[in-house]
Amino acid sequence: MTMDAAAESSESRLSSSQLNKNKPFHNDDSCPKEVLPVRGCGSRNTSPSGRIGSRNTSPSRQKVVKTKPRGLDEETVATFGKAVHPDVQMEDNIWAMLPEDLFNEILARVPPFMIFRLRSVCKRWNSILQDNSFLKFHSEVPSHGPCLLTFWKNSQTPQCSVFSLPLKTWYRIPFNFLPQWAFWLVGSSGGLVCFSGLDGLIFRALVCNPLTQTWRTLPSMNYNQQRQLIMVVDRTDKSFKVIATSDIYGDKSLPTEVYDSKIDKWTVHQIMPAVNLCSSKMAYCDSRLYLETLSPLGLMMYRLDSGYWEHIPAKFPRSLLDGYLVAGTQKRLFLVGRIGLYSTLQSMRIWELDHAKIMWVEISRMPPKYFRALLRLSAERFECFGQDNLICFTSWNQGKGLIYDVEKKVWSWIAGCALQSYNSQVCFYEPRFDASVH
Repeated sequence: MTMDAAAESSESRLSSSQLNKNKPFHNDDSCPKEVLPVRGCGSRNTSPSGRIGSRNTSPSRQKVVKTKPRGLDEETVATFGKAVHPDVQMEDNIWAMLPEDLFNEILARVPPFMIFRLRSVCKRWNSILQDNSFLKFHSEVPSHGPCLLTFWKNSQTPQCSVFSLPLKTWYRIPFNFLPQWAFWLVGSSGGLVCFSGLDGLIFRALVCNPLTQTWRTLPSMNYNQQRQLIMVVDRTDKSFKVIATSDIYGDKSLPTEVYDSKIDKWTVHQIMPAVNLCSSKMAYCDSRLYLETLSPLGLMMYRLDSGYWEHIPAKFPRSLLDGYLVAGTQKRLFLVGRIGLYSTLQSMRIWELDHAKIMWVEISRMPPKYFRALLRLSAERFECFGQDNLICFTSWNQGKGLIYDVEKKVWSWIAGCALQSYNSQVCFYEPRFDASVH
């Protein structure tokens, strides 16, 4: 046992009810700020009852949080049950002598955002979150579940909020640890978040872990042009790759470049064949990258293992106004878009690619009440992205977010107002402490 008894005796008095009350902990100047749950439009409850003053450790007065790691059922919201074993007293001297391995295993099962808040309790708690033993246990427990990460700049200051779908709660994450150059959100994978932008006249990409507040800038690319990027994390060997496809200005002469964190280097691959892209939106699934093309009609597919492009003649549905490719689990590839010429006849539909027949098969339609609430005008723009067979729709003008679970065929609104910033960028995000940027 490496913890000193005095510190652990004090720390063990933190009850589970205090960790889940959405109130900030008391900070000391030597520790980083905590993740703060966002209520409503971001206001914090500063009631004295929410401060750490009295620390009652009796289980009979505690509330037990019951959550499921995944899913969008109503049961997944944090619920408070009855007292567990009300006659058993929690003895401080016993909890202070808890074996370190058992302590780390218990801590690894606490929701990541609540663990992050513990960093501000004391230096010991802060160091635990960087301990290899804790990270090992954390990597082996089931994932917290999907979250939505919203990034925007307020007066040139980066801002970030994360919505936990299992807990149905917004959390504010400090984001002032990144360098001060112009960048925008690329996407997220395996607990890491990728950004790209201009550092002076040089186009750069950086990768960070919002929970550990660590980041690094990737080496300069072989061709200094603003490119469309996508990041892929391989958790088995703790590495990641960043794929740079066509130039954002339509320069088709640039080759595809791939960054591999294992060798810390960009390598040049095949030039994409001359095609007219529908959009710059990409989807990655089953070690393949997909883009929509108008001429020739269909998809361009890039094989990451071989480094070559090939065309897939999958014709788009008739009267498709705008389409987004969305990656699902395994080999599932979805196409999401509006059908119809007039606002009264429009509808939002979802198709899945039949790889054998090379055709799109409709699997779902957005109910009219959701469509009218999400897009009130036929010309309104929306964004669409997915992860693990979840598809998220966000409206630029309405500031709303809608989630569709492909497996359960359930539609759910995203609560809160963190999506209302006009210049906000959103992606799915999996919170992980063990995701390393090195």
